[in-house]
Amino acid sequence: MEPAATPSETEDKGGLRAALGGLTTRGRSFFAAGIAAAVCAYVLGQADLLRVGMLLAVLPLVCVAVLYRTRYRVAGSRRLSPSRVPAGSEARVHLRMDNVSRLPTGLLMLQDHVPYVLGPRPRFVLDRVEAGGRREVSYRVRSDLRGRYPLGPLQLRLSDPFGMCELTRSFSAHDILTVIPRTEPLPPVRLAGATAGYGDGRQRSLSLAGEDDVIPRGYRHGDDLRRVHWRSTARYGELMVRREEQPQRARCTVLLDTRRLAYQGAGPDSAFEWAVSGAASALVHMLERGFAVRLLTDTGTSVPGEGADGFAGSTQESADAAGLMMDTLAVVDHSDGAGLSRAYDVLRGGTEGLLIAFLGDLDEEQTAVAGRMRHRSGAAVAFVLDSSGWFRDGGEEPPARLQDRLRQLRESGWTALAVPAGSALPDLWQQAAHQRTESGATQGSAGFSGGWS
Repeated sequence: MEPAATPSETEDKGGLRAALGGLTTRGRSFFAAGIAAAVCAYVLGQADLLRVGMLLAVLPLVCVAVLYRTRYRVAGSRRLSPSRVPAGSEARVHLRMDNVSRLPTGLLMLQDHVPYVLGPRPRFVLDRVEAGGRREVSYRVRSDLRGRYPLGPLQLRLSDPFGMCELTRSFSAHDILTVIPRTEPLPPVRLAGATAGYGDGRQRSLSLAGEDDVIPRGYRHGDDLRRVHWRSTARYGELMVRREEQPQRARCTVLLDTRRLAYQGAGPDSAFEWAVSGAASALVHMLERGFAVRLLTDTGTSVPGEGADGFAGSTQESADAAGLMMDTLAVVDHSDGAGLSRAYDVLRGGTEGLLIAFLGDLDEEQTAVAGRMRHRSGAAVAFVLDSSGWFRDGGEEPPARLQDRLRQLRESGWTALAVPAGSALPDLWQQAAHQRTESGATQGSAGFSGGWS
């Protein structure tokens, strides 16, 4: 019994069979003509005809051998610029092919696999690439629908100069294009407790001044030696400094209602997509104003996470937290839940600062749950979408049922506004400021001073 073939031998045999299967019609015709000429030469005893037949039969096989070797000497790579784009914006995909062999290639045909929503499948034809040379091409992708879309694999088709054989090679590398919701710039907010040099949304909290009540921390490079707390240093055996004052960031929670039963319709112009885009705009705006921000959904999911009470902590973390929240909003979908109680359970742990909610259709029970959320925040603003109204004329008045829900929310302390079809969030942002000013609502330390500017 012959020994079993090793994996490499099996792969080579399979590759050779695939290479022979890559013969074009011209290559098969040349090979068949060569075999026929060789047979005729043998029957007729014509040596010259035999040489011609051998040339015709060998030429396609030589092309197969050269291409089979060449296709593994061509390297492909892909680069996205940028890898995260808002819906409706374009990203550019750069493809690069390197010939790492000592022989030039033949004609190269590139094809990259992209989802249908990103546009047509790109195809490129490249002329021969010299030994050690490279070629770069690029194409654009665009989607009006948010999401995460895989790009790849990249397929390379090689052909010889005589057109005898064509071989295809697929590269295994994939890239992900993240299409995040559109965001709109919102009017600036003047925050209470802002201290010069600390930015909007930040406050200073002083520790107790007594020596016995001081809360020390470990010495860090650059700390003033005058702040060394010698009693704690002697106790812990390492330098400890007084935590006399530390910057704190005002908190903001953006609540997104994703319940399936709370929205009607689908597509980029639906009420749910408006709510997602509005939540993204509020997140970006509040981070720019210096708030520690988190994203909360009706399922109780909190982003960026449970660390530091689930909020984006320091300034250095803001960019990473913003990216994480936007990536979450890029793929957020409807939930099958029927209520907001899970979100309320997350909020009931303590003072949550400012609460900004984007809510779908509410029944009486869920309106009561939302009303209780208000008592766990310093200030609360709700944008309530009448999703059924998005099928009507946007200029119509909100129905009586929605007006009643808004009244209940306002009686609970919310600044509540209806969101008709086609509304612009910056305009509603300003309307919320006027509503707060007219109602004379007082704000806590995490709220607004003198309304929204």
